[in-house]
Amino acid sequence: MLFGISPELPANLLQTLSLMGHADEIVICDANFPASSVAKSTHVGEVIQTGYKTTSRACSDILSLMPLDAFVESPARCMEVPGSHDRSPDVHQEVSTVLNSLPGNPWSLTPLDRFEFYDRARHTFCVIRTLERRAYGCFLFTKGVLTPDGELMTPEFANKV
Repeated sequence: MLFGISPELPANLLQTLSLMGHADEIVICDANFPASSVAKSTHVGEVIQTGYKTTSRACSDILSLMPLDAFVESPARCMEVPGSHDRSPDVHQEVSTVLNSLPGNPWSLTPLDRFEFYDRARHTFCVIRTLERRAYGCFLFTKGVLTPDGELMTPEFANKV
């Protein structure tokens, strides 16, 4: 047990997050995602299974430890629901709420076509699988940079260096 770290975060996930560098990407996915086959092509090479019942809770805990990349246009992406340009599923709205609580906000989710999402996921650092059963609970996040003081590195801060 550790202070401030959810017991739902497995040790191998904590190690993986610490090994990642800026611009590395992770997938946090639902139980429907082809996690095992996609994960074989990632840096880690196998699925990191969690006990999270919802993807939004996993995103909340993981993104409380991992900064998002403030230097890229879309550090937070979601799997798009086909034909739903005017609405988003509850799981997307829940993760948007998580994003709004993070340093460097406002962050927003950028939708990716399902097959584009699969292709991009194969080139990520790792695939983190939840027990989420709602469809389209799949997200890609790009890791950012921390300042020497442990704050989120932003373009404004970088210009002062």
